[in-house]
Amino acid sequence: MHKYVWTFVLGFLLGALHAVAKVPANSTQMVLTISDGWDLSTGQLYTFNRVDGRWQRHSIQARVNIGRAGLAWGLGLHAPQEGVQKREGDGRAPAGIFRLGDAFGYLSSVETGLAYRPMHVNQYCIDMPASPYYNQTVDVGEVGIEAVRGSSEGMRRDIHYGDNQYRKGIFINHNPDNMAGAGSCIFMHLWKKDGAPTAGCTSLSEPVMDQLLSWLNREARPVYVVLPLSEYLRKRDLWSLPQLDY
Repeated sequence: MHKYVWTFVLGFLLGALHAVAKVPANSTQMVLTISDGWDLSTGQLYTFNRVDGRWQRHSIQARVNIGRAGLAWGLGLHAPQEGVQKREGDGRAPAGIFRLGDAFGYLSSVETGLAYRPMHVNQYCIDMPASPYYNQTVDVGEVGIEAVRGSSEGMRRDIHYGDNQYRKGIFINHNPDNMAGAGSCIFMHLWKKDGAPTAGCTSLSEPVMDQLLSWLNREARPVYVVLPLSEYLRKRDLWSLPQLDY
């Protein structure tokens, strides 16, 4: 009898552990995007500073585009969740809690507190699950031209595809272990236009991107949280997320 009681208790505790997200205690900046539903392709972005352990609203608020098919659970700082999971090519943006990485773009430098990586014509993000470089940005000069043949995405989209979407951007650390097929090359970048969905990234206007780049600081260890409203309301207290008025 005691064995079954302990099994139940252990299962309950493990379930509770997996429900709790891990926003690092030393992260003091958060970008939050809320959509109105799992299958919608637009959302609202907000920014927060953590002061004395409490999230306080910062000034940036803007409409953004997300995946053309909406959202699905990604791989990041949160524990695994039940529901639709992000997969390569599904047109969904990853939901959950993620670290924000370096800024990148076409310019030699930008005004930002993040580390900045200028992109050039030989840099590609690998989106082929069978590649040993899956979900990584590589330089053809280092890995060879064969490594990027297929559908790998050129990071200088102005040269390869004739658009400025990656003129300014921020790496989102989704799928940090580069698990094959779990989704790759997830960024914040400039939009084509308001309402134009992405393949899985978050896109926004250039003025809003400039505000984000200027505000974000790598010393603050910023995180990006993306959730549909229903899930945000369900997880808000459990995950100690900021309060929003709706």
